[in-house]
Amino acid sequence: MAGPLKKVRCPHCKRKTTWEGNPYRPFCSKECKLADLYSWLSEEYRLKLRPEEIEEISSGKEA
Repeated sequence: MAGPLKKVRCPHCKRKTTWEGNPYRPFCSKECKLADLYSWLSEEYRLKLRPEEIEEISSGKEA
């Protein structure tokens, strides 16, 4: 007998969704997956860099 299906929260809309068998995981749907991608491409989401990382990038040095 199989155990209960694992439920996770969609990182975009926060709805609970089933992990197993979900082709869009960790998202609940194609729409949430594409909305998240758009947020990265439009630079709504950004990674913060430490000042020394910015200096390395500006000077062309590799870490």
